[in-house]
Amino acid sequence: MREKYDVIILGSGIAGLTAAIYLKEAGFNILVVTKEEEIAETNTNYAQGGIIARGKDDSSNKLYDDILKAGCGYNNLKAVKLMTEQGPGLVFDFFIDKLGIEFSKTSEGDLDYTEEAAHSHRRVLHYNDQTGEKIESRLIGYCRELGMNILSSHTAIDLITNNHHSDNIQEYYQPREVMGVYVLNNNSGVVNTLFSHNVILATGGLGELYQHTTNPPAATGDGMSMAYRAGADIINAEFIQFHPTSFYHRDIKRFLISESLRGEGGRLFNPQGERFMERYEPKKMELAPRDVVARAIFEEMGRTGSEYMLLDIASFYHGKIPLDVRFPKIYETCLQGSIDITKEPIPIVPAAHYFCGGVRVDTAGRSSIKNLYAIGEVSCTGVHGANRLASSSLLEGLLWAKLSAEDIIDNFAEIDRKRFDFVPDWKQPPIEDFDPLLIIQDLKAIQMTMWNYAGIMRTEKGLVRAKADMNYYYHRIMKFYQKARMNRAILELRNAAINGFIIVKAASRNQNSIGCHHIRM
Repeated sequence: MREKYDVIILGSGIAGLTAAIYLKEAGFNILVVTKEEEIAETNTNYAQGGIIARGKDDSSNKLYDDILKAGCGYNNLKAVKLMTEQGPGLVFDFFIDKLGIEFSKTSEGDLDYTEEAAHSHRRVLHYNDQTGEKIESRLIGYCRELGMNILSSHTAIDLITNNHHSDNIQEYYQPREVMGVYVLNNNSGVVNTLFSHNVILATGGLGELYQHTTNPPAATGDGMSMAYRAGADIINAEFIQFHPTSFYHRDIKRFLISESLRGEGGRLFNPQGERFMERYEPKKMELAPRDVVARAIFEEMGRTGSEYMLLDIASFYHGKIPLDVRFPKIYETCLQGSIDITKEPIPIVPAAHYFCGGVRVDTAGRSSIKNLYAIGEVSCTGVHGANRLASSSLLEGLLWAKLSAEDIIDNFAEIDRKRFDFVPDWKQPPIEDFDPLLIIQDLKAIQMTMWNYAGIMRTEKGLVRAKADMNYYYHRIMKFYQKARMNRAILELRNAAINGFIIVKAASRNQNSIGCHHIRM
């Protein structure tokens, strides 16, 4: 299948669908592609805490300062200024006024702002502890009302670029530009050639590279891997944010225990009953930035020899709404694991949560390659710096979706359609059958390497080991990929290997401990 669109958007989370809405309403021919069968299966859908808006007695300057403090001053000041001035109001304009999303309210009927770590004000809007699910559901509903063209169960293979894929020799001498995407039909195995005048990467994060993560299994960093292979600039790849509190349970994996619990009074204890945060951060305690709390938990686990720590909200909750009503998803999920959060502490462990680096983009979401945009977690605007402020990611995805869409609308230029004719369809390599267990085994090996040597705590020797291991996996997996029958699992493994190598190289280059990147020499 060879088809042409104005814009192809890869990803169906908050960033991808928001951009699609702006472009569709402006009259553009849009295609949204997701590798999942269910459109809602995104990182956005699992976001619990909330989204930054404008709280009482708050200001853009105060939010600006909080973002810089959390990001250790490593932030792109221009991008932070843009988000603090335009972002909070957009939550009201787009989500509340346009889409009609109803966030949680107090008993008096006012919007219920919650507090999270490293915030100086209560400025986070939420829908109980299911904010992402609420936003994702409404975005999908609105897209359906618009008749949005959404292609599910299709995995992007490669970005089509002029001087790599075209058979026209003259394209070799031109600046690189993106012309579309090769996309695999997960069910039939057929590879489609999809052309477009612009491509927006909104493919989310890469938590699946780590042994413990709050991300869904699809988070293999596909967009960054494709952009890297196409020649786009990647920055800040050493900054992997580990959420301090994911549910530690034998049968329930990947479940986030929202930072809002600590914002509402929750305290951390070791299994011996000691409130240990005063040993590591006596001033901010549980409300210190995420990297500080995650490292404290990790170190306390090592000091005590325990596989988990405990978060006690039952004894210290100071909210007005009953605990099981304020956090229904967390209450119900923990109850399935025989933990009643209204009566007992929650076993928790840190987990890979958010990627602060990614495809380098400007304040319009433009990458270093013509016609290629990146928004949301796959991108690096520089807003987060070395460590993301809680509940800022949804806001960044929302704002840069709008900014990128507006930039395309204002500057849209069609590629000469004759140039598409020189791009051949995907060439299938000599096909070999393979044992699916090999993919599982290789992915687990990557996850263990990344967790042990490029995780919460890093050492120079560990990164040398990780670099050697990831170099080995990268070359072996790429060789395997070139011969094996194409499917989603192989593509994800390839992307994981490439992204792991990128992260380890970046971590090895940065000899300074800052934010999410903590290295012991």
